[in-house]
Amino acid sequence: MSMSNFAGVPLAEVVRAGLVESVHSGRLVLINREGTVGATFGDIEAPLYPRSSIKSFQAAAMVRNGLDLAPQELAIVCASHSGSPEHFLVVDAILHGAGLTTSDLQNTADFPIGRAERQAWGSNPPSRLAQGCSGKHAGMLATCVVNGWDTKTYLDFEHPLQIAIRQEIETLIGDSVISTTVDGCGAPLFAITTKNFALGAHKMRISQDPIHEAVVAACLEHPEMVAGVGRLTTTLMMQLPGLFIKDGAEGVELLSLADGRACIFKISDGSDRAFPAIVSAVLSAWDIEATIDPVLVKGGSQITGEVRVSPSLSEL
Repeated sequence: MSMSNFAGVPLAEVVRAGLVESVHSGRLVLINREGTVGATFGDIEAPLYPRSSIKSFQAAAMVRNGLDLAPQELAIVCASHSGSPEHFLVVDAILHGAGLTTSDLQNTADFPIGRAERQAWGSNPPSRLAQGCSGKHAGMLATCVVNGWDTKTYLDFEHPLQIAIRQEIETLIGDSVISTTVDGCGAPLFAITTKNFALGAHKMRISQDPIHEAVVAACLEHPEMVAGVGRLTTTLMMQLPGLFIKDGAEGVELLSLADGRACIFKISDGSDRAFPAIVSAVLSAWDIEATIDPVLVKGGSQITGEVRVSPSLSEL
């Protein structure tokens, strides 16, 4: 893949006093209700690491292999949670139900993602429970217990759990994964094309497979578990019933609707600063009204501009 393909095309721009000061480039694809490709920006055949945006696919593989959780628990398996006490209680409940404890988690130790949650964490050291992927890892461990699989090696690429997850992803995207590496949390991470990721998001929403339906329903029922109070993901899912949205590290975002419309975008510089503007444009293209606070640019204490979508994207 050439550097120009990776860089993508301008998706958003930072405007200060009428002057474009910075540009966020990337790739974006919209999938129509019928599963056909609609609008595209940049090379949608270019591969990406879907990061945490693909957690619903991973959760479906766990449920398919015997994971049986309450909806609130299943939602946090799909989450990049903020690290609130409520999130910790639900993760603990998954582990306890499987006869495990937080000492069995093998995700990377970290501080809470949420700003308020990190402040409340204070001077406590980073922990695996606090890290935003602890729900996913708890679900992985619980799935291993159900099947009698080794819980010590559940992150190995060829562990039965990870093979099952790869197969679920490939079924949804209708293609083979491109390569496998390790995500920030320590779990296997599968590279796929931007287009295939969007097709998988479409397929999951129109699927009549009760497993896919259960995973999505859990997230829609408990958006506070999928991210956290004050974060764009949770705010929009609470504001717009039926919208599924999942953010991922390095500027990846998934959106989908019950009728099959879906969107994937990836910001090339890995920033999420342009997310509100781009998501607002996508929802507008879908004729959905949403209240999304713009990212403002300040000069001292005065507002002098904002982050807005690029001219081409504004015509979605």
